[in-house]
Amino acid sequence: MNKQWETDNCAEMRAHYTVYSIPQAAALWCGIPENEVPDILNEAQQISQTGIGRSIWRHPSVGCLEPRSRAIAEAIESGDIPHGREDGRPVAPGEHVAHERRHFFGRDLRNWIKEAFPLEKPEFLFYEIERNTTSDLTIDSYNSLKAENEMLARRIEKAEEAFKSLRSEKEELEKEVESLRSQFEGNEPPETRAEVAYQIIIGALVETILGDGPKTKKRLELKNQTALINFLIEEYPKKFGISQRNLEKKFPLARTVLMQST
Repeated sequence: MNKQWETDNCAEMRAHYTVYSIPQAAALWCGIPENEVPDILNEAQQISQTGIGRSIWRHPSVGCLEPRSRAIAEAIESGDIPHGREDGRPVAPGEHVAHERRHFFGRDLRNWIKEAFPLEKPEFLFYEIERNTTSDLTIDSYNSLKAENEMLARRIEKAEEAFKSLRSEKEELEKEVESLRSQFEGNEPPETRAEVAYQIIIGALVETILGDGPKTKKRLELKNQTALINFLIEEYPKKFGISQRNLEKKFPLARTVLMQST
């Protein structure tokens, strides 16, 4: 098991106290991996052999090396970035340091970038929280927002699961409704059909008893249930519910219910 001191790369401390040269800092600012910086700088050239041009470097494949080394060089010239020699210790104001020997601490470069380029947060100087938040956001605010975001993410996940479950139930219900619809399509529910049949039969009986016309005498001659059934079938041959089988079934049942009712 690794010990903490074996895995701690002290990124924040190194960002503050590492000493950089102008071309080295510019290359890292361009996003070149630290282990590739020496090779890139070996291929780079100063834009001039005199004056501040000796601090400005260009590379055929790294287009941003020149503008960023120029920005750093000018900031050193103006005194915005304290500088010294290879040890990084700032020299007194006005003391001259050869352009090739100008070095500075990461913390001073970092402070200058924060002021001059507030949207620029190169990885070698700014730790992750700083790169992912605005300059006005504190670490506590970031942690609070992160916790809130994680809580909202969990709520969204649960809501999505509930939605999927409800959608599945809805689809099952739709299938059941469709199945029931296919069973009864073209047919009325049994209760409704039976009620209609009873109403037609009752209407036919009322008409038989109370109706007038040339068949009155024939109606009065009905002596039994069979004769009544035959008469209704003959009189209402195409009416729903009036069939020999149906009437022979319902008449006895109706008479039984009538006799048992109080």
